[in-house]
Amino acid sequence: MASRRHASQRSAWAGATATAAACLFTLSTLPAAAQSQTDLSQTDLSQTDLARAYQTIASKTFVDLTHSFGPDTPVWSGFGQAKFSPAADPKTHEPYTIPKDGFRTTYYEMVGQYGTHVDPPAHFAENGITMDKIPLKQMILPLVVLDDTPYLAKDPNHAFSIDDLKAWERQHGRVPKGAFAALRTDMYKDWDADPERFKRSPFPAWAFETIKFLYEERGVTATGHESMDTDTTDKMDSETYIL
Repeated sequence: MASRRHASQRSAWAGATATAAACLFTLSTLPAAAQSQTDLSQTDLSQTDLARAYQTIASKTFVDLTHSFGPDTPVWSGFGQAKFSPAADPKTHEPYTIPKDGFRTTYYEMVGQYGTHVDPPAHFAENGITMDKIPLKQMILPLVVLDDTPYLAKDPNHAFSIDDLKAWERQHGRVPKGAFAALRTDMYKDWDADPERFKRSPFPAWAFETIKFLYEERGVTATGHESMDTDTTDKMDSETYIL
């Protein structure tokens, strides 16, 4: 278990659980052989595919789905809260300060599964791969947000079912293959306002059967959620199944 709004990916790397990813774009101009014969100062970068993609993306509104984290960030009790302190010189144990040293930095003591994060297969599988082995292309996916909030008035801990998913598809269309399917429950509202309530159990989340349906029948690459765990079972069924 971990504190997470995480996404579970299942593809060539058998799956990983996630909510945060950094994307690195490199603008390529010409192959190395061609570069030796061409004056790169005359290359029109605006004509490259990646440059056009960047121009399109840069013109859009960016929405940060991650959370800032701190010592009070909600986390599974088995891990405990993070500890933050000024980084210190290992020889003198004196904290670095701007007046004395010209810089300052922070020492973080926390579990990897803290706040918004990605769970690699190694988190649950003995021989699973680690984060550095996950291809970057599997961190850039089309997003589909499935909404659990209409059901919460009658059932505050509603498990998003296959019937709920099919009802959503009748209105919005079939969940596309290779998508990142994220579940909206609005639990994020308690992240900062009421961290203890955020850690509550039971809670709204995926039904395990829906997780299986999304991977097996819709071919999604990733699933994400706001709650501490993927589904409403008490034995991490989704994590075991995916990873």
